[in-house]
Amino acid sequence: MYSILLSAGWPIWPLLIISIIGLAIVIERAWYLRQIHIFPKDSLEAVFGLANAVSQQKAVAESEINAIGQLSPAGALFACILREKVAGSLADAALEELQASAQTTWLKLDRYLGALATIATVAPLLGLFGTVVGMIEIFGSQGAINGGAGSPQQLAHGISVALYNTAFGLLIAIPALAAWRGLRAMANQRQHECEEFTRQLFKKLYSSHANPADKK
Repeated sequence: MYSILLSAGWPIWPLLIISIIGLAIVIERAWYLRQIHIFPKDSLEAVFGLANAVSQQKAVAESEINAIGQLSPAGALFACILREKVAGSLADAALEELQASAQTTWLKLDRYLGALATIATVAPLLGLFGTVVGMIEIFGSQGAINGGAGSPQQLAHGISVALYNTAFGLLIAIPALAAWRGLRAMANQRQHECEEFTRQLFKKLYSSHANPADKK
């Protein structure tokens, strides 16, 4: 592999750097967007159990609501509704706070996905840049300038730079694009699940009002 990198010339190093960044993003997002991470085991039971206590006007400590908010990324949504209900806020005011909290949660779910999409777009262009550099080495060699054929070694090096960079650009772009689409689908699924559980919790606490999803 090291010999291939040397044969590909200096244009391969930007591709190598973005491939490492892209791999790190894929691993981090795949871990973060797991369902067990967004909705830890027994977390929903704890949330709705606390909601029952709030509905029955039992005393609920602020620390209990804060614990719900720190359970997971989705916990902030549940804690927001519970906190507003305990504070005696009306449904419209609670919905406004919930929407602000939801925007923050969606940003957390979408984090780094834009960077991964950029890598999938830029990688073929960097590969094309390496190809151009290789062609310049071929046609810009001293022999070609003087009307000669140029040294075979220089021609071979130029061709290898061109082909290796093209191949590496595609090798990075194709998996990055596939990973972005898969992670985008996971983020959308987690968002849909958050919206559904939040709707159920809102309906439980504000049963006489419309669903929050209907007003978004």
